[in-house]
Amino acid sequence: MLKKIGRLFTIKTKWEAYLIIYSLATGSMERGKAYLVTYPGYGGWLLMAACSGAVFLGGAKILDAITMLRERSEEAAKV
Repeated sequence: MLKKIGRLFTIKTKWEAYLIIYSLATGSMERGKAYLVTYPGYGGWLLMAACSGAVFLGGAKILDAITMLRERSEEAAKV
């Protein structure tokens, strides 16, 4: 039963990854807007850039992990 529940929280396709990255980016930009209000000037802009940069890095890692898992499963199927 726990395995079935665990599969709900596993990213299996690139489509699912894109949806998760989109939701991360939306939240990140909302946080960035809050930083602009709280810290006007260059400090707010730098924090907003850091928020968007984190999404880029996280999104790239998610997509790389999906590709790696797909390649491993294909190799296991060949053996």
